[in-house]
Amino acid sequence: MIVKEELLKKLRAAFDLNIYEVKIWTALLARGIATAGELSDISQVPRSRSYDVLESLEKKSFVIMKLGRPIRYIAVKPDEIVRRMKDDIHVKAEHRVQFLDEVKTDPVFHDIELLYKQGIQKVDPYSLAGSFKGRDSVYAHLRGMLEKAQKSVVLVTSAAGLQRKLKRYKGLLQKLHDQGVKIRIAAPLADGSHKSLQELKDCVQFKQLENFKGRFTIIDDQEVLFMVSDDVDVHENYDTGVWVNTPFFTKAFSNMFNSYWNDLQTVKVMKK
Repeated sequence: MIVKEELLKKLRAAFDLNIYEVKIWTALLARGIATAGELSDISQVPRSRSYDVLESLEKKSFVIMKLGRPIRYIAVKPDEIVRRMKDDIHVKAEHRVQFLDEVKTDPVFHDIELLYKQGIQKVDPYSLAGSFKGRDSVYAHLRGMLEKAQKSVVLVTSAAGLQRKLKRYKGLLQKLHDQGVKIRIAAPLADGSHKSLQELKDCVQFKQLENFKGRFTIIDDQEVLFMVSDDVDVHENYDTGVWVNTPFFTKAFSNMFNSYWNDLQTVKVMKK
């Protein structure tokens, strides 16, 4: 049986399997039921390894060992595997969140908070800057910035960036508005953004950008995160953001934006 390499790669990534596991598994899916020797021949996995691989797949609930001689293996329905994996991820995530919540009440957490506060006081204000490579890394830092906002949030982004941010941060933006934070967003308006903006119409002041390319976020006029490339021209793994936490620079950045913002016309977001 020949399975395309591209399919094997996708299955390995999706189901967290090694190359031998995914080859044996796809061979069994094609046969439905088979012995270890048969699967070894079909998948071209060494026979000496096929038993270990099948034992691993059995522990992961991908296959069932049928009683009798010779020992045969039965493939588990893919829908059932996905359901089990999702349930397992939910359980592990809940345990992890619970553990982290408990850590915050531990005296050790207070000690490291104290160490951070003592250390940050010794940092030169001009050193409070850094860069983040990869969109996931940038967005993780951006969430932390948003969660600390107390007065104002400015988001300027691309049409695609607007959709990504509304998807990730819609609930957080609503929470910030309820806490009295003023939120302004400027971006080109693309198909797919209307529904989310409609849901945020009472929380966010939105203005549509035209003939302007820039992506940055300003928090409380204290810190700014700006992207160095157009997201159309760079892969998300190489998208890079620069963070600066100095009020002097950020205030100047904010003043320039305010001048531009005042010239933009407020857009009343309608359902589409």
